[in-house]
Amino acid sequence: MPTITAVSPASGPSTGGTSVVITGTGFGGPTTVRFGATATTFTLDSATQITAIAPGGAVGTVQVTVTDGTGASNGVAYEYLAVPSLTGATPGQGSTAGGTTVVLTGTGLSDVTAVSFGGVPATSFTVDSDTQITAVSPAGTGIVVVTVTAPGGTSSGVSFVYVVVTALAPASGPAAGFNTVTVTGTNFTGPLTVRFGARRPRSRSIRLPRSPRSPRRVRERCR
Repeated sequence: MPTITAVSPASGPSTGGTSVVITGTGFGGPTTVRFGATATTFTLDSATQITAIAPGGAVGTVQVTVTDGTGASNGVAYEYLAVPSLTGATPGQGSTAGGTTVVLTGTGLSDVTAVSFGGVPATSFTVDSDTQITAVSPAGTGIVVVTVTAPGGTSSGVSFVYVVVTALAPASGPAAGFNTVTVTGTNFTGPLTVRFGARRPRSRSIRLPRSPRSPRRVRERCR
């Protein structure tokens, strides 16, 4: 009867696909390898080693067993880890200098160990809950993909746009506000948030150019 002494690695993403080396004794003949109740594909390397591909499974721990004509082995624990998922980033744009506080929403975020903006680590981040992370964007340019990484794997990505402001016209105005300011730059894609210091303008209109290569302008009425 087969006996299992160890599995390595002892955990993997719930999506499956992890190559798991099972060591023990008495491996041979017609054999079935199961993760919990699910049979999977494997290679019989020798009488003391099997390499199996973990199938997908629910988050949690299952027993890995090997069965042949003489019976079923003992079980050894294998843990399925949650794969994080992102559904949104708010705001979806920020300065090329970095420093924008971005709220990321999704699922399976409790064990996240890294947040990336286009491959660049976030300046900092805080895991608020299993469905929310607050991150600070690093410096960057263009449109990038934000991802998070946990022991169970790396999430799908959500977009973040680095906005470039090249000019303000006029560049000054009365403290009482209510003057119209044209903001010129690139990567002005909605929804946009425009602030003068910590305050939002009283109203906003956007004029997009005919050519995508032309600068874009946002007209703001200050308050």
